[in-house]
Amino acid sequence: MPFVVTKKQALSRRLFLRGVSAVAGAPVMVGLPPLAAMFNSTGTAYAAGTEATPPTRFVLWFNGNGIPEKYWIPKETGKNFTLTPCLAPLAPFRDDIHVVTGLDNPAARLPGPGNDHHRSMSALMTGTQFTGRGAGGPSIDQLIAARIGGQSRFRSLQIGVSQESFGESIQRNMSWAGYDRALPPEMLPHKLFDRLFGARDAGWVARKKSVLDAVREDTLVLRKSLGREDQLRLDEHLAAVRDVERAIASLPPEYRRVDPPEFDGDMKDWPRIAKIQSELLVHALASGQTRVASYMLTKCQGLTRFPWLGYTAARHHDYTHADGKAPGANGPDGQRIMRDICRWHVEEFAWFLGKLKATPEGDGNLLDRTTIVFVHEHAEANDHKNNGLSLIVAGHAGNLKTGVHTRATGTVGDLYLAVANKAVQAGLKEFPTASKELEGLFG
Repeated sequence: MPFVVTKKQALSRRLFLRGVSAVAGAPVMVGLPPLAAMFNSTGTAYAAGTEATPPTRFVLWFNGNGIPEKYWIPKETGKNFTLTPCLAPLAPFRDDIHVVTGLDNPAARLPGPGNDHHRSMSALMTGTQFTGRGAGGPSIDQLIAARIGGQSRFRSLQIGVSQESFGESIQRNMSWAGYDRALPPEMLPHKLFDRLFGARDAGWVARKKSVLDAVREDTLVLRKSLGREDQLRLDEHLAAVRDVERAIASLPPEYRRVDPPEFDGDMKDWPRIAKIQSELLVHALASGQTRVASYMLTKCQGLTRFPWLGYTAARHHDYTHADGKAPGANGPDGQRIMRDICRWHVEEFAWFLGKLKATPEGDGNLLDRTTIVFVHEHAEANDHKNNGLSLIVAGHAGNLKTGVHTRATGTVGDLYLAVANKAVQAGLKEFPTASKELEGLFG
């Protein structure tokens, strides 16, 4: 039976459109965005349900191989910093971000197995040493998910974009449940779509029809109970779901293939897949299916090429080193290529922020109640630096100070502890490389 409401009734924030697959006979669920009927008259609290205010969310966003510091780090601190070439795509979101530079990643320098990427990645995500196979403990997203994710459909989501399979587990995963226990990112949009919307159905897996067909009856009943504003919001939301289905259908069949590690691929559809995955993550956050997610745009020590940027002579990691692996791209030329690659990373991050900010929620929007931390396993890519890390913290949960560049003294663990406790009230008492919550991030 559909969940029927009237115009006089407040909607539950946990409302889903429900149906049954005509082919598989399995249940189908389509999460709803925050509707006005879910909130009180001022939009500051739920009108029905157990929580007084909308929840905060946490997203950990990762790009591999480090940065070219001269093109990434602003020279000025405080409010009047100039956006560098790599950060330029964030101009529309200047008042939604806090750029933090100068943080240390001390666990990366502990003696042990692996190369600099292995050690830095384990330390960055978990504050622990690389074990020789994986990370030595749980990652920060999983520590937060253990505290705040229990009431959601998914305690956390792990999302990836780059399908390259080069490297060991530590290079291909950013989320860890514990010692050597990787939580692999879902890299294929059709699989992430099916996970969020219900059981697999041959019709919409092949995108020959829409998942919305299964919830049509429930949609009609709900729409009649809504005011004009919410009817429009519902229509826009369902149209966005259909657009994602069409985008997945437009991907070539070979995108589903994960090539062997030695494959010298160019990831032609990488930007398209990135936007689909980001769209699906926004849907999951907006509909309350999860409060915690990790997003792996590139692999650690990634080896892909960038044909849409015009860089195919060498691979991503090759451009970070002046060792002859990138023909004609050593020295200053390689730095400029890294500038353009890192700017593309930031463009994708900015696109995600824009989707969050465009999603209304009560008296604000989704970005107002989300904190996103954007990290790399290295600072200067060429040197494999694991001190002086540069990060971006975005969103407004916990009254984050925004529009600011801060040169901080402390560790990335100190920053994680501050975000966990100030932004999402996770109540974390410790993190392996943290001595205290980083000061100056929150008002």
